[in-house]
Amino acid sequence: MESAILAVGLAAGTLTTLAFVPQVAKVYRTRSTGDISLATFAALVLGTALWLTYGILLGEIPLIAANGVSLALVSAVLWGKLRFK
Repeated sequence: MESAILAVGLAAGTLTTLAFVPQVAKVYRTRSTGDISLATFAALVLGTALWLTYGILLGEIPLIAANGVSLALVSAVLWGKLRFK
């Protein structure tokens, strides 16, 4: 049962993390961020960093993996928003 729970966590983390890939690609391909909310991605960076910290404190691999990659992706969008105004 524990391996099934881990599999669900890894699947959920993978899918929600991959959801940011198209946005990152679009920002850097078009260099256009006018339709992206600065406040939303600033909040996502902070929230994801907190989730990553929580995962590290608990030693939970699915939380660490998903939020580590998500933090990189949402940070890339935020950086693009600041860079390509």
